[in-house]
Amino acid sequence: MSLGFTETGFIKKLAELSNSSQSIQTLSFWLIHHRKHYTSVVKIWLRELIKAKPSRKLIFMYLANDVIQNSRRKGPEYGREFGTQLKKAFEHISQSDEDTKNRLERILGIWQDRQIYNAVQIQEFKRGLVLGKDEPPQKRAKSNNHGNKKKDKQVTVEVDGTLETHVHLSPHTPPGDPPEPDEIVKAIQDLEVNIASSDEKVREKIANLPKELSDVSVVAKIEDKETAEKMNTQVTNAVLLLSQYNTRLSNEMEHRKKVAVMMRDFLQAQEELLAQAERNLEEYQETLSKIYTVRQELQSHIQNLPDLTQLPNVTHGLAPLPSAENLFMP
Repeated sequence: MSLGFTETGFIKKLAELSNSSQSIQTLSFWLIHHRKHYTSVVKIWLRELIKAKPSRKLIFMYLANDVIQNSRRKGPEYGREFGTQLKKAFEHISQSDEDTKNRLERILGIWQDRQIYNAVQIQEFKRGLVLGKDEPPQKRAKSNNHGNKKKDKQVTVEVDGTLETHVHLSPHTPPGDPPEPDEIVKAIQDLEVNIASSDEKVREKIANLPKELSDVSVVAKIEDKETAEKMNTQVTNAVLLLSQYNTRLSNEMEHRKKVAVMMRDFLQAQEELLAQAERNLEEYQETLSKIYTVRQELQSHIQNLPDLTQLPNVTHGLAPLPSAENLFMP
C-alpha cells in the first residue's frame, strides 16, 4: 500500500474494500499507521458511508470497528473521533434490513462488553440504530435533520477548536507516531541547511584563533593596560564565537536525535507494513495454489468426459426425438 496519506488515496481504498477480514484488517492497519489524520479519516469515512450502496454500508462499519478496537493500544484519537460520528452513521443505516441491524447490534454488544464506549454512548448509538421503528416518516425525517444539524455544529466546534490544526501541525500527535515520508524529507533538508558541523567558515575562524587566548599563563606576562584591553577584546570575541557555535552544535545534535527517532519510528512502521504485506502475499499465494489445483482437476475431468459428437444418431450435438408412432409401440 502507498506510504503517504491522501484523501484521494483513502477514497480509492474504501472503494476497493471487500467484506473479507483480510481486506478490512489491511486497510485498518494502514489507517492506524496514518492516525495523525484521524480527523480527516473519520470525516471521509462517514461521507463515503452515506454515499455507498446499501450492500456495502456494513463493510464500512466493520472497518470502523476494527480501527477503533485495534488503535486503543496506540492512542484514543480514533475512538474519540468516531464517537462523534457514530450516532449519525447508525441513524443513516437504521433503514437497513434486519440482518444488518442484528450484526450492528452485535458490534454494539462487543463495544459494551469491552468498554470501548460508555453506557451513555452505547445507548445513544442504539437509539440511532432503532430510529424510525415506531415513528412516522415525517416525524422521523424532522428528527433526523435536527439531530444532524446539532451533530454538525458539535463537530465544527471541535474541529475549529482543539483539533483544527491536528493534521497540519500535529499539536496532539501521540509520542512515537510514525511520521509521514514528507515529514522525514523536510527534517533531513532542514538538517542539511542548518548543519553546524559542516560550517567551514566558522570552523576556520575557530582554528585561527590565537593560541594565547587559551593559555592562562599569558595573563601573567601582560605588562601594560593597552595590551590587557586588547587581549580582553580578543577573548570576549572568541567566547562569543565559540558560544554561538556550541549552541548551533547543540541544536544540531537535538535535530539529529529527532531525525533518528523519526527514522526509527518510520522504519518500525514500515517493517509492520511489510510483515502485513508478506502475510497477505502468503494468503493470496495459497489461494492461487488452490485455484490452480481446481483448474487442473477440472481440465482432467473435462478430458475424461465423453465426446457427444462421436455418438451415433446425434445431430448437432442432440439425439433425435422418437416419433409419436415409435413412442407408443409395444
